[in-house]
Amino acid sequence: MNETVARLLNEQINKEFYSAYLYLDMAIFYDAMDLDGYANYYTIQAQEERDHALLFMKYMQSNGLKVTLDAIGKPDKTFETVLDPLEVAAEHERYVTALINNIYHEAHQAKDYRTMKFLDWFVDEQMEEENNADTMISRYKLFGQDPKGLYLLDQEYAGRVYTAPSLTL
Repeated sequence: MNETVARLLNEQINKEFYSAYLYLDMAIFYDAMDLDGYANYYTIQAQEERDHALLFMKYMQSNGLKVTLDAIGKPDKTFETVLDPLEVAAEHERYVTALINNIYHEAHQAKDYRTMKFLDWFVDEQMEEENNADTMISRYKLFGQDPKGLYLLDQEYAGRVYTAPSLTL
């Protein structure tokens, strides 16, 4: 496998684990506000990001590549309002999309079609993640500033159930 592609895949593992930390930090913020539904949503989001890291790790191992785990930085965002984590999440998902697109670009340059095929799932996943983040912001702006609306949104997010990714290697 191309060295650049292998390095970017390995870096993505660590970035996915950072994403999990970031979403756990959001869950902690919402839990402190007694918004259990939002806390549930981001706890599950953290589980998904951890699973994404494990998928990248398994892909590298399946291709005989060495995985190197780096230190995971402390989330560097501060939240004051209910909207703050939602906006950070949307920004972060756009950042992750750019990372995936960059790996895809490098794989294409290297004619690494196997990695491109692997990344196709993540390209689709990122489209969904960005859409979900944007929808949460829109719904909060439309309904969440009213206490009853916020309560209903929180109840909706409390119903989110974890589903493991269905990507097979």
